[in-house]
Amino acid sequence: MKKVLGIVAMTLVGAASYAQKIEFKAANNTIDYGTVVRGVDSGVRSFEFTNTGTEPLVITNVRSSCGCTVPSKPEAPIMPGKTGKIEVKYNMNPGKIAKTITVESNATNVTGGTVQLNIKGEVVEKK
Repeated sequence: MKKVLGIVAMTLVGAASYAQKIEFKAANNTIDYGTVVRGVDSGVRSFEFTNTGTEPLVITNVRSSCGCTVPSKPEAPIMPGKTGKIEVKYNMNPGKIAKTITVESNATNVTGGTVQLNIKGEVVEKK
C-alpha cells in the first residue's frame, strides 16, 4: 500500500511541474479607462496575458458582471511563453465605470483556474 501511495504522490508532483500558468500584464488585473468622452472613445480595451507555464493554456470562459461590458476570449490555446488577449468592450454609458470580468481557464497558479479582471473609470458626455 505504501508503494502505491508513493507512486501516486510522485505522479501528482510530476504533473504539477507541467502546469499552465496565466499572468496578466495589467497592474492589479485592472484597466483604468480614466475619464473618457462618449462618442469619441470606442470603449474597447485589451487585457494582455502570458502563459508562463509549460503546457498550453486554455481560456474556457470569459463573462462580465453586467451586459454593458462584453468580453471576448481567445479561441485557440495559448502555448507556453506566448501571449494572448482578452478584449473588453464597454458600452460607454455616461457615469462611473466599475465592472468585473471573470476568466475561467486551466491555469494552475490561480484558485480554480479563475481570475477576476477589472475595468474602472468614468464616461462623460461630449461638450
